[in-house]
Amino acid sequence: MAQDIVTNLEELPPAPHAEIPTERPPVSLFRKRLRRFRSIKRGYYSFLFMLVAYGISFFLPALVNNKALIVRYNGDVYFPLFRYYPASTFGQEAFGEPNYRDLAQMFRDLSRAEPRGQNSGPSGPKGNWVVMPLIPYSATESLLDLPGSPPHPPSREHIFGTDDRGRDIFARLAYGFNVSLTFALFVLVISYAVGIAVGALLGYFGGKLDILGQRVIEIWSSLPFLYTIIIISSIVVPIYIPGRNLVLQPSFWLLIFILTAFDWMGITYYVRGEFYREKAKDYVGAAIAMGASDAAIMFKHILPNSLTSVVSFAPFMIVGNIAALVALDFLGFGLPAPTPSWGELIGQGTENLTKWWLVFYPLGAMFLTLLLIVFIGEAVREAFDPKEFSRLR
Repeated sequence: MAQDIVTNLEELPPAPHAEIPTERPPVSLFRKRLRRFRSIKRGYYSFLFMLVAYGISFFLPALVNNKALIVRYNGDVYFPLFRYYPASTFGQEAFGEPNYRDLAQMFRDLSRAEPRGQNSGPSGPKGNWVVMPLIPYSATESLLDLPGSPPHPPSREHIFGTDDRGRDIFARLAYGFNVSLTFALFVLVISYAVGIAVGALLGYFGGKLDILGQRVIEIWSSLPFLYTIIIISSIVVPIYIPGRNLVLQPSFWLLIFILTAFDWMGITYYVRGEFYREKAKDYVGAAIAMGASDAAIMFKHILPNSLTSVVSFAPFMIVGNIAALVALDFLGFGLPAPTPSWGELIGQGTENLTKWWLVFYPLGAMFLTLLLIVFIGEAVREAFDPKEFSRLR
């Protein structure tokens, strides 16, 4: 009987393999928030636009400049954008650097005047030519050869007109965008580094350190920001070094240091409160029981769980930093002349209200930039909202 049962079992066809249902890997909280941010089209597209515009602003010397990109003269090729050449190098009787717009016009005129032959090229004698940037004007160049007196209204050559010193407004707005946003980002990063470190120490250790730290912050925050700027500006005179990159100007870093000295306190309160809440949770107690150091618990465990308010506050802090720089430049205590500045252009507009382009374009550029950053901030705040995605769910 037993043998018959075994024989019948061997004759049965093999049972099909049961398909084990595979579960999708869990989506991380950061990916959920990133998807939520992408779904908010207004903030997401504003972020892409600002990212592309800010990236292009670093190539402005090759796009908006009065220096030639390439000069071919008597068979030799020169790159004035990266190296200084005196005017005598290209046969001009002048001191200092040549006017490359005039040089390009001279080559074109000679090309039309002389017949083509062995000593002539397609763009001038012996193939001389000049490649200028897309907008061949500098942000600090006063155009004194224009008809009439500055400021000049918008024209084909100067689409936004010129300011009261004959400088191209579009060039100054473009470079001012890079200066303003770079300034705001540097202040944000340094302020966050200081503010997060101080807030983490106060919130994690608490006790007397927290009480003493809060009193020091309250005293420091009571100092008048504007008066401090005026006093420092009267003692340390900001200077502008020609030929040096705008970000490498000493006055640029001086303003960053001053604004950071007052800007770090805002984020400290948020981080302190987050650390007070998070350090009472079970995972912190488990990390302490496993022998983790205080620094590891603070910055490896608690800080990643406390970044919601920090990240949400960042875009609005950028708006405040840009507004602070514009206000200081408007009052005359910001970046020294002739640094391209939105605040300085807005100040010119208040002095020349009949010149509409001095009022409309600077305020329009500032309004559009701050509006896009606010859109980004609203999208980030909604994407990082703890009520939408929580670690406890």
